[in-house]
Amino acid sequence: MDVLLMLLPPILFGLGASFVIEQWLTPKPQAPFKRPLAALQLHLGTWFFAFAILLLLLLRPWFAMIILLAFQLLLVLVNQAKYDSLREPFIYQDFEYFTDAIRYPRLYLPFFGVARIIAATLGFAAALATGLWLETPLTEIVRLSLGISAWLMLFSMGLLLMGKGLKADLAISLNPAEDLIKLGQIASFWTYGHLERRTDIDPTISPFVTLAKQAEIPIKPNLIAVQSESFFDPRSLSDNIKAEVLAHFDQIKAEASHYGRLQVPAWGANTVRTECAFLTGLTPAQLGVHQFNPYRWLAKHKLPNLAGHLKRNGYRTICIHPHPVSFYRRDRVFPLLGFDQFIDISAFNDGQKDGQYTSDAAVTDQTIATLAATLAEDEAQPVFIFVMTMENHGPLHYEQASPEDLAACYHTPPPAGSEDLTVYLRHLKNADSMIKRLTDCLQANATKRPGRLCWYGDHVPIMMDVYREYGEPDGNTDYIIWESSLEDRGHQAEARQIDATELPKLLLSTDTQDQCR
Repeated sequence: MDVLLMLLPPILFGLGASFVIEQWLTPKPQAPFKRPLAALQLHLGTWFFAFAILLLLLLRPWFAMIILLAFQLLLVLVNQAKYDSLREPFIYQDFEYFTDAIRYPRLYLPFFGVARIIAATLGFAAALATGLWLETPLTEIVRLSLGISAWLMLFSMGLLLMGKGLKADLAISLNPAEDLIKLGQIASFWTYGHLERRTDIDPTISPFVTLAKQAEIPIKPNLIAVQSESFFDPRSLSDNIKAEVLAHFDQIKAEASHYGRLQVPAWGANTVRTECAFLTGLTPAQLGVHQFNPYRWLAKHKLPNLAGHLKRNGYRTICIHPHPVSFYRRDRVFPLLGFDQFIDISAFNDGQKDGQYTSDAAVTDQTIATLAATLAEDEAQPVFIFVMTMENHGPLHYEQASPEDLAACYHTPPPAGSEDLTVYLRHLKNADSMIKRLTDCLQANATKRPGRLCWYGDHVPIMMDVYREYGEPDGNTDYIIWESSLEDRGHQAEARQIDATELPKLLLSTDTQDQCR
């Protein structure tokens, strides 16, 4: 009884504080009494369970409560950083990014903010030192048998409540913001995780199932598909941006068989969502809960897709991406998709960087060399090269624009708040040069085999200050499909807005092939 009386104050205080801390989330969850009973059970059960684990490790109830609340506050800060940058709250599928942030800090920590990092580190250190110093361990106050009995009661209560909450099978919308408001953060974590573990993607709904039943591809051009990092046409933001920034893009667009705006399932980051949409042709609705990080599922399962379809039709399939192949589990996903080879960051060096990442020029060199080497090995076999660039990747505010950049990108000096835009435009000009070099390469090889370039952006870049100054874009990117053998270069194709899942079908469409004959 004495042990329970000692534990009750930190437990009650901590539980109350946990609901208060949730109100600092964006978007803000509804009041606890308005939530489903199962959501409350998951929240309470998780708190009891986590408190019991920390109590076992620390032997100090108030200290355990403070550490638990500190971690919850960290999740709130991470949620805020993600929502500010990506317009989406932190969800269960994002927990793996904690380890990625340690392995690749440049990709994540700048968006969390230096102030938040310092505050979280100092706060945790202060709590650790204070708790260990001020609070007496339970083992010095109560008998061991009583302490174990009280601990087992807390631990069992946590497991029981979590089990009841999960058994209720809460309905969710798969709109993270709506579900956070309805369920609260802890319950939404559990619900998204539980749904992911018990849900599969139905392979029979893949558009490549239908394509596999059709006759093989009649004309097999060499294919290069480029997922250009953060590529979109920003000239609509301001008339002050020079048209020459995307001069080659404009020229190729005028010669393209297809072009237009691309609806992508990502904003600012989450490249893997657009990447999966292009490779599988599956919509977010078809992916269900796996839409948020589809490679978590694809790392363990096969699914009909573009690379596999091309491989069955005799193509050699290669991916080039100047980043570690293990990122997003691509080392496991891409062999299952049907790629013969993955050329990652190990094929590049620091001298090939432009800004923070491997330059588009270096990736272009590698792509052209890979195509030449593959054709030299077997000229009769068509090649599909899927390229993912990195040069445009943020954080853009870690780079400085030069006076030469201002002169090259603007008609007149831009207003304050344009620094990220200027850096982005400089990199965009390099992406534009990449388009020119790849089309020239495919054209040079067209006498032996037609070539086709598919170019698209995975998402708009994170430039919050820029969007406050110029207005926020709609989130769509741009795409082009260009044919080396298109006879009527004077005929302007009609712009079409399509979904990213339609792009692989358009790339392989018969009307495109007919234009190559």
